[in-house]
Amino acid sequence: MIRIVYILTAIAALWVAVASCTGGQRDYSRWTDLPARGWAYGDTVSLLPIDTALHDNDSLVRRPLRFGLTHSNDYPYSNLWLEVTYHGEESSYRDTLNVSLADVYGRWLGSGFGANYQHEIVLNPRADIDLTRPVTVRHIMRVDTLRGLDRIGVSVR
Repeated sequence: MIRIVYILTAIAALWVAVASCTGGQRDYSRWTDLPARGWAYGDTVSLLPIDTALHDNDSLVRRPLRFGLTHSNDYPYSNLWLEVTYHGEESSYRDTLNVSLADVYGRWLGSGFGANYQHEIVLNPRADIDLTRPVTVRHIMRVDTLRGLDRIGVSVR
């Protein structure tokens, strides 16, 4: 009986050791704060998924590309139109997003409490992404300056 316990313990320890030595998932997330005065129409936000000084030679991944944002109750619209550009191995991709922030009754969607809400949208479920090149985001709303948006970000996971 004791011998079986030792064998099972050794197998469990070996399994933990092997599981902890597997390569990293190369998950990245980058967020940036938007100016307190508002996000001007012509301002493009550039988000670099990784520090280029630290990357290895394998900078291309095929993973879901997600876009996230946080906003406050001060945001005056129920949606947000964005243009997101990212780069693959040989080409660039530009997607237009219509992010629904409120339902038809004006209640905010997303997670959060109080006056702040966070949204995360899958931009592309199988994007080929070059992690050394920036993901750029700009709003394409029909106003000069958007107020009430706090942060935007991208994640690859």
